[in-house]
Amino acid sequence: MKLGGLQKLTLLDYPGRIACIVFTEGCNFRCPYCHNAGLVLPEQMTEPESEASVLSYLEKRRQILEGVVITGGEPLLQPYLELFLQKIHRLGYPVKLDTNGSFPERLDALLKNGLIHYAALDVKHAPAQYGKASGIRSGKTVSLVEQSIHSLLCSGISFEFRTTVVKGIHTAEALTELGFWLARMTTEASGPEKQMPPWFLQTYVDSGHVIAPEGLSPFSEREMEDLLMAAETAYGATALRGGSPNRSENRTAVCAAAENRK
Repeated sequence: MKLGGLQKLTLLDYPGRIACIVFTEGCNFRCPYCHNAGLVLPEQMTEPESEASVLSYLEKRRQILEGVVITGGEPLLQPYLELFLQKIHRLGYPVKLDTNGSFPERLDALLKNGLIHYAALDVKHAPAQYGKASGIRSGKTVSLVEQSIHSLLCSGISFEFRTTVVKGIHTAEALTELGFWLARMTTEASGPEKQMPPWFLQTYVDSGHVIAPEGLSPFSEREMEDLLMAAETAYGATALRGGSPNRSENRTAVCAAAENRK
């Protein structure tokens, strides 16, 4: 496992649970607004965290932590992820997985083996413009993401959609199109009577470690409210969430305070 880091405590990233975050290195996408360039670009990667040290920490914190978040980068790139999750599972932890959805067969295998208990699927853009947000021009990407969504909908676990919204990449019209796409797949797989997974729109923030920030900027709070209204016309279960870098900064302060109390 290529582990890029460990955040020892989070109160925000695993709904309803006190958790830690394990970061994996490497990603097959090159989203220009990605704020984790150090986990994505090989030339920016630093000394990795050892698997042994992460598992040792989890062993010691079994009476405190209630879950483990696996994020990246793209965790499903890791060839030994299933073995790593099995070790976490044996320690008694439920796992939340963050993924871009481009490895549906690997995701499906983990779901069928009961190794994922909650998931967050990043949906980047409306299908016709997916490459603009993902940074890659593969015609297969949308189909792969659709397969991952179908697997999650059929798995029985709770999960969420999320989209980081960036001025220069997204528009209200594109979010409406994206919402209709998600609504169609959700209804076809689960039926109209089932509750739709929540879809969160996240504000873009330049963390200082963005892959390609030129020409990109955040929408204002008022603009985000307007974008939310546009998305809700297509997909009702939609809400706003603060940008990832801001949430990371807030998490760091909370985690430091919590660690100091132990």
